[in-house]
Amino acid sequence: MIERVAYKPLRNATRIAALITAIGVSLLIEYTTIYLRGAQPAAYPDDIIPNKTIAISGLTISSQSIVILAVSVTLMIILELFIHKTKTGKAMRAVSVDADAARLMGINVDRTISVTFAIGSALAGAAGVAFGIYYIKIEPLMGIIPGLKAFIAAVLGGIGIIPGAMVGGMLLGIVEALVSAAGFSLWRDAAAFLILILILLFKPSGLFGKNIREKV
Repeated sequence: MIERVAYKPLRNATRIAALITAIGVSLLIEYTTIYLRGAQPAAYPDDIIPNKTIAISGLTISSQSIVILAVSVTLMIILELFIHKTKTGKAMRAVSVDADAARLMGINVDRTISVTFAIGSALAGAAGVAFGIYYIKIEPLMGIIPGLKAFIAAVLGGIGIIPGAMVGGMLLGIVEALVSAAGFSLWRDAAAFLILILILLFKPSGLFGKNIREKV
């Protein structure tokens, strides 16, 4: 419904218009939820995945973390195979490069964009479930910072490169953990945005991206 009402009318609009609409829809959903049920966090069921501590070579890790990592890697592999091996995935890549040319080749651009939106929303839902399992609570504004950091991870790995986004997310998590371990936990989020600034300054294409020359 969101895609049909908020995004489809903006097919031929500028990208900044779509970005502003995305922010507006996000705020609408968040604050409508706050109006209906309040802003207090709700407890998330903690018995979905039994949490046990596992010791490996002197390191301790929770079983929940292992499951979340395994599910994330599995979803990444499935998405990568879908994008590169299926007809719909190839259509998505074609539309992302040149929607007009893809339309001339017989690709249903509107349907392809709708499918892309549905897949992205489903993956965001999976991320929300993982977030709830790990932190044992959910609240209407819980997705703001993780969403921004997901964008940073995508830029760090290289926009449009799925494994790069996951590697970028893991590197970002390692940096935040090291900053917290050094006693600067309050600066953890600042470290993430500092990485974004450095990447944009010195390697805008990301760690796995390539500079592509265009003929004018």
